[in-house]
Amino acid sequence: MTETKSKAGSTVLIPVFIPAVVVIFLLVVGTISNPELAGNLFATTLSYITETFGWFYMLSVAFFLLFIVGIAMTKWGSIKLGPDHADAQYSFPEWFAMLFSAGYGIALLFFGVAEPVLHYASPPAGAAETVGSAKQAMQIAFFHWGFHIWAIYGLVGLVLAYFAFRHGLPLSIRSALYPLVGDRIYGPVGHAVDVFAILGTMFGIATTLGLSVTQINTGINYLWPQIPVNTTVQLITIACITGLAIFSVVAGMDKGVKRLSILNMVLAVSLMLFVFVVGPTVHILETFLQNTGSYLNFIVERTFNLEAYSRSDWIGNWTLFIFGWTIAWAPFVGLFIAKISRGRTIREFVVGVMLVPSLFTFLWFSVFGDTALNLIMNEGYTALIGEVQNNQAIALFKLYEALPWTSIVSFITVLLIITFFVTSSDSGSLVIDSLASGGALHTPAWQRVFWACSEGIVAGTLLLAGGLSALQTMTIASALPFSIIMIISAVGMWRALVIEGHHQSSLKTDVHQRGSGTSGPGLWRQRLHGLVTFPTRDEVKKFMDTTVNKAMHRVERELVKEGWQAKVEDDPENNRKYLEVIKEDHVDFIYEIRMLDHVLPDYARTEESVSSEDEQYYYRAEVFLRRGGQSYDVFGFDQQDIITDILDQFEKHLHFLHISTASLPWRMEEHDDMLSTPPEPPEDEPGVNKGESDEKPHSPPAS
Repeated sequence: MTETKSKAGSTVLIPVFIPAVVVIFLLVVGTISNPELAGNLFATTLSYITETFGWFYMLSVAFFLLFIVGIAMTKWGSIKLGPDHADAQYSFPEWFAMLFSAGYGIALLFFGVAEPVLHYASPPAGAAETVGSAKQAMQIAFFHWGFHIWAIYGLVGLVLAYFAFRHGLPLSIRSALYPLVGDRIYGPVGHAVDVFAILGTMFGIATTLGLSVTQINTGINYLWPQIPVNTTVQLITIACITGLAIFSVVAGMDKGVKRLSILNMVLAVSLMLFVFVVGPTVHILETFLQNTGSYLNFIVERTFNLEAYSRSDWIGNWTLFIFGWTIAWAPFVGLFIAKISRGRTIREFVVGVMLVPSLFTFLWFSVFGDTALNLIMNEGYTALIGEVQNNQAIALFKLYEALPWTSIVSFITVLLIITFFVTSSDSGSLVIDSLASGGALHTPAWQRVFWACSEGIVAGTLLLAGGLSALQTMTIASALPFSIIMIISAVGMWRALVIEGHHQSSLKTDVHQRGSGTSGPGLWRQRLHGLVTFPTRDEVKKFMDTTVNKAMHRVERELVKEGWQAKVEDDPENNRKYLEVIKEDHVDFIYEIRMLDHVLPDYARTEESVSSEDEQYYYRAEVFLRRGGQSYDVFGFDQQDIITDILDQFEKHLHFLHISTASLPWRMEEHDDMLSTPPEPPEDEPGVNKGESDEKPHSPPAS
C-alpha cells in the first residue's frame, strides 16, 4: 500500500482517503445547495430501501447473531485474539466502559423513555394504551437494543481482532477478506471496502450526533427556557462539542477515550440507580424479569417479522432504522472493540460483548421505560404520551418531572449526553483515521482533528437538509453495502478458523510424542534440576549462545542438505533465537527460544532476600512457536535434547500442512502468508526481557 509522507507526517492512504473525502464533500455541497431537494431525495431513497431490501436486512442480522453465537460455542471459542500467551490489554470494567460508551450510550438516553411510551401509544399491532400494548412495547424495546445489535458490533470486532492480532494483518476492514482474496486486499478491492466502511461510519456517527444534539438542545431549553429549540442552536452545539472532541482525540486512546468512557459509565449508572431507588423499585424488578422472559420467548418470531401483511411504515421507521443504523456504525464500533480486545479468547469476547451489555440494556429500559409506563398507567401521568409524541428528545426530561430533584438530575443528564457525544466523536475519529491510513495504529494528530471536524460538518449539514429523517435515510442507505461486506467477512473468518482447527489438531497428534521437551530418555534429571534451581540471566544467556545456537545450526545445515530453505536468526535486543523453515506457498515453521524473566518464588529466597524490598528474578529459556509461548523451559538440555524437541515440533507442523492441504477445498497458498513473517515479541507482553533496558522487568507468574 502506498502512503503519503509529508512534512506533517501524514499516513493517509490516497486510494482510500481521496474517494471517501470526495463523496462526503459532494454530499455536503449538494445538501447545502438545495436542502429541500436533498430532503425529498433522502425520503424517496428511504422508502425504496425499506420496501425492497427490508427482508435482506432482517435476514442478515439473524445470520450475524447465529454465526457469532455458534463460533463461541465451538472448539474455536478457546482461540485467543492474539498469541496464545497474550493477556487482556484492559481490565473488564475498563473494557466494558469503553465499548458501552462507543457503542450506544447516546441511544439509551434518547430512546430509554421515548421508545416504550411511543410503542405503548401506537403499537404495531393490537389496541393502543392497554396492558397488552405495554407488554409489547417493552418486548420491542428489548428486541431493538438487545442481542441483535451487539451481534452486529461483535461480528465486525471479532473478525478484525482475529485477523489483526492472531495473524498480523492490518487492523482494517479489508483484512477480513484475506482468506477469500489473498493479497488483493492491498489493491482496489481492499480500498473499496475501506471506503464503504468510512462512509458508513461517518453517516452512522452523524446520526448519533444528530440525535444527541437535539436532546442536548431540548435539555438546555428545559433548564433555561430562554434558549430556543431550533437548528441554529443545534448547529452551534455541534460546533462547540466538536471542539471538545478535538481536545480528546489529540489526547489519544488511553488519556482521552478511556477516561471519558469511565466517566460516562459512572454518570449513567448513577442516573439509573437514582431512578431505580426513587421510582417503583419492586415493579421495576418484576417487569425486568417478565420482559426478559418475553423477549427470549418471542425472539425468533420478531427476528423474522417484517410486517409483510400490514405493509405499514412502522418497520422502516423503527426496526430497519435501528438495525441499519447499527450496521452503518459497525465498522466504527467493531474496529474500536477490536482495538481494546487483544488477548481475550473468542468465547470471552462474545460473552463480554453480547451478554453483559444486553443485560445492562434490559435493566436500563426496565428502569426508565417501565417507570414511565407505570406513571402513565397507574399514576395518571397521561400527559407524558403527548409530550413524547411531539418531541422524542424531551421524553427523559419529562420523566424527571415526576421524580425528586428534577433540575439537578436533568443537568447531570445533559452533561452525560455531552460526554457521550464527545466520546463518540473522538473514538470515531480515531477509527476513521485508522481506516483512511490503511490500518495504521499511530497517526499524526492533524489527521484525527480533520475527521473530528468532518463528523461535525456532516451532522450539521444533514440536520439542515431535513433533520433526523435525512440522518435516518443516509444511515440505512450506507448500511446496505456494508451488510454484504459483513457476510463475506464471516465466511472468510470461518475458512480461517477451519485452518486454525487443523493446526490445533496437528499439535495434539500423538505421532512420536516425546513430551515436547518435558519427558523422555535421560530428560528426567534435567526436569528435576529445573524444578529446584533458578538460573541467573548470565547462565541462561550463555546457554542460548552455546547449546541452543549450536543445536539450531545443526538442524539448519541438515535441512539445507535435504533441499529445504532454513535459516537461524539471532535477536540479541530481545534475547531470542529462532529457526525458520521456509517452504514456498506454505506456512513457514518457526521454532524460537526466548529468554524470559520471572519473579523468584518465596520458597526459593534466602532469609536476606525475603526481608529485602527488592524483588528478585530468575530466567528461563522458553519455547515459542508461531502460535505463541508453549510454557516449557529448555534450560539445561543438551544439544541432542534440543534437536529432538525441534524435530518433534517440526513433525507436528508438517502434519498440519498435510491435513490442511488434503481436506480444504481452496488453495492453501492463498491463505498461508497470513503468518509468513517471524513473530516479533510485543513490547507490552509480560515476561519479555527488553535486553539492557533500564525499565524494571515485567513479573508474570512462573509456569
